[in-house]
Formats: sequence, structure tokens, C-alpha cells
Amino acid sequence: MLFQTRSAAVYGIDALIVDIEVNISPAAGDNDQRPNITIVGLPDTAVRESKERIRAAINNSRYFFPIHKITVNLAPADLRKEGASFDLPVALGILGANGDIGNLENSVDILAVGELSLDGRIRPVRGALSIAVAAREKGITNLLMPEENATEAAVVQGVNVFPVRELREAALLVEDIVGGGPTRISPLELDVAVLRQNESRYDLDFADVRGQQTAKRALEVASAGGHNILFIGPPGSGKTMLAKRLPTILPALEFEEALEITKIHSVAGLTGRSGLVTERPFKSPHHTVSQAGLIGGGSIPKPGEVSLAHLGVLFLDELPEFDRSVLEVLRQPMEDKQVTISRAASSLTFPASFTLVASMNPCPCGYFGSQRGCKCSPIQIQRYVGKISGPLMDRIDIHVDVPAVKFNELRGGNGVPASDSSETIRGRVITARERQLRRFNGEGVFSNSAMSSRQIRKFCPLDAESESLLEKAMQRQGLSARAHDRILKVARTIADLAGSDSVESGHLSEAINYRSLDRNYWA
Repeated sequence: MLFQTRSAAVYGIDALIVDIEVNISPAAGDNDQRPNITIVGLPDTAVRESKERIRAAINNSRYFFPIHKITVNLAPADLRKEGASFDLPVALGILGANGDIGNLENSVDILAVGELSLDGRIRPVRGALSIAVAAREKGITNLLMPEENATEAAVVQGVNVFPVRELREAALLVEDIVGGGPTRISPLELDVAVLRQNESRYDLDFADVRGQQTAKRALEVASAGGHNILFIGPPGSGKTMLAKRLPTILPALEFEEALEITKIHSVAGLTGRSGLVTERPFKSPHHTVSQAGLIGGGSIPKPGEVSLAHLGVLFLDELPEFDRSVLEVLRQPMEDKQVTISRAASSLTFPASFTLVASMNPCPCGYFGSQRGCKCSPIQIQRYVGKISGPLMDRIDIHVDVPAVKFNELRGGNGVPASDSSETIRGRVITARERQLRRFNGEGVFSNSAMSSRQIRKFCPLDAESESLLEKAMQRQGLSARAHDRILKVARTIADLAGSDSVESGHLSEAINYRSLDRNYWA
């Protein structure tokens, strides 16, 4: 008897519907009556090993495993199937083909995913949100999901997500759905607005940061225009503290943005039971991270740290400690806002539109230019700084000096200005971004950092005074053409924060001052 079920496979951050055909036929000449299962359709090792899991799960769920030849086809047959998420639909297909679930002619409207334990319990899988989106696009309205993945899948409107805990429960639920009557398990209903309101909260605030007014101003500019930023300062000056608070001043996520981030995290298995990612991600990989860990990789590529930081912040602490070859692979995603990983079997593209925040000490000991005094030789400093290439540094719009905090600033003495809260700064950032959206309407970009050379010429005209100022800075500091464009982009953002329609000399001067490393910092 032939029976068909449906499942899905995740490729990149999208899912592809997989038709699972199960055929049970007598095994000619099989005298020892042992079941023979064959799985075709380019299954990987985890899929091939599912035979034993499925057999044990069916027997332990009070069903009889058929003693016949069983052929399972995973279509389309030319795409490799990876992972254990096919366990549940294959088991349901075997039960259906064996006549244990009843008449299931309409089972084509049911999609199931889940890994089976030997006792029949259903374990969670990756990519639940992507699978739910693919099901909706194909018109499949009923999804059987592991209980741990149900909240994530229920974010997608237009599908009925049924949380299931064990195989027998799933089989009985399929009978209910096909029968058209009430189901013994109700589909999960999720109020996305309440979920976003409850989870979109930050414990950190800029008001906690003492001193460092220049660095905080630079972070505000970076947030308003989507610019990359580098902090240079001695240990304990607050570089990490500042970086961790950047997400608190970025605009709140739109629902479509939250969905996109959740899909990436779901594929990586990082969403858990929370369902929707409602806060901008903050990723801080250790300096021992590999190229594959940072960019992504694998036989079937998985997202790396740059994609997990999509629409959020990627923080690289102690930048020169990273392997130079690892840093160099950042250049392409910083420009293109996406990562393409090519393998012999496939080529997948992951989004990677992140704000880079990096920090470094001015020298190996960390105290170059401070009162404690530097003990490093010029060669040691040159070797330390030389780990960061010029092309990578050119792609960082803002370089900011972060000196040690003075005592009166640390203790909040008289005359020390109070720090604005994250909410106050976020309001200014949102206003500046709204100005950019109005300006770039129809241009295909959404922030100043994404402007092309043509758009820079169009939206950043300079008067004679500003033109002279920029020319002197270019000649004196030996700036590259890319640094020239970065300065104009940052100046445009500063003007937006000031509510100005034109880039004035004051805005340009501040932007030039944000290029610390171009001023022969270690002279």
C-alpha cells in the first residue's frame, strides 16, 4: 500500500516542502520475517539512521511495526535531505500505509516535522519558523510541530500549528484533522503584539555610563546612520560597557525584521521556546573564532556570527587578537550586507546587515599615551596594529579615542553632565532615521551608511568652506577615496541629528575628528 505525507527541509534560512512517499509491500523470499526499510532521495547519515528510531518509536507507541518491505522516498530526489526532522512524518507514513491511522485521503494538507525518541516522544528541530512560512506559501494549513517549536511556528499567521509531544498523540491528531471534526489538541493561538511587548526589554541603559561623552556621542551617530565604529583605549575605560548598550538606542524592530532575525536564529537552533526574537541581536564572538564560525559554513552551510548579528550588533573585542585571515573575510559582508557560501552541492546566501563595533587597546600592554606609561617598543606596537589591514580599517566609518575615566566623572562630581537615558537617545536616533527614509524614498537604501558614490554626490553637497576643509584633511592625513566617502556619510548623519537639510562645516569637522587612526595616532 502506498501512502504520502509531507515534511520540509531547511536550506539556508528558507525551507523546501518535501513529499514523503511510503510503500509497504510483501518481501518475497523473506523467510525470517524481518522488516526491510529502504530510504531513497539523497538522505544523509542522520536520515538513514532514522530507521531504528522509527521502528522503536512505533513499537513503544502501542502500534505494530509491519513485517514487510518498506520503501520511503523523499522528493524531490535531487536535493540532499539532512537531519532528524523527517522521523515523525516517515513514522506517520508507515502507520498510514499499514492502515493504523484510518482513511487519510486528505493528508496532503498536513505537514509534520520532528525527531523521534525511542519511546515515541517528539524532540524539537531547527528552522520551525522557516518551515511554517514555506507551508503557508504552499497552502498547507495544518502543521504538526514538536511542543518546543510550536510557539515559534505559531508566529506565522494563516496556519494551524498543533503542538505534539509523542507519536501516538500525533497519529490520533491526524485522524481528527482528516475526519473534519473537533481535534483533541487545539491549534496554538499566539498574540504577537503581547509577545513583542513582554520580551522587547533591555536591562542595560546609557544612563549607567559615567563620562565618555565623546564615545557616547559617536555611538549615537553610529546608530543614527548605521555606521561601523571602532573604540581605541586602555583597559577599563568602558569600551565593552558602551558597546553592549548600543542595541538599546537602535530603533525597535519592525515585525518583518523580527521574523527575518528569528528565521536565522531558528536555523541555528537558538530560539528556544521564546518563539519570536524581539530584540536586536548582540553577538560577541571570542577572538579564537574560525572563518567558518564567523561567516558560516558546513557541508550544508549554516549561518555564522555575522548572520546571527543581522539587523543588530557584531562586537569584536580586542580586534588585533583575532586572526588576520578571519578579519579579512569580514570585508565582503560589510560591503554587501550578505554572505554567500558556496559548496560543491549548493550555494546559499545569508543576510548579514549588521553594525560592527570593534574595540582595541592602543598597544599590547594597553597603556600607550596614558598616565601609567607604555612599556611597549615601537616594533611591538607596529606588529600589534599591523594585524588590522588598511582595507578593513577603511570600512570602519568612525574611530573614537576612549581614554580612562577621570575620578570626578566616575563619582559624578559637580560639573559633570548627567548621561542621557537610552530612551532619550533612541528618540533622537529614530528622528534622524525618519529623515533618511524620507530622503531616500525610491533610492533603494534606508540609511546613510548604505549610500553609493552617486548618492553621496547627490545628497551631500558641500559649500566652499566645507570643500576646503575636506581637501585639507585629505591632503594632511593621506585619506583614501573610501575614507573620503565615509567622512561624508558620517557628516550627513550628524546633519540629520541636528535637523539640518545640508551638510555644514561643523558637521564635516566632527566627522573628520571621528577618524582617529588616520591622524598618525601612534606618532
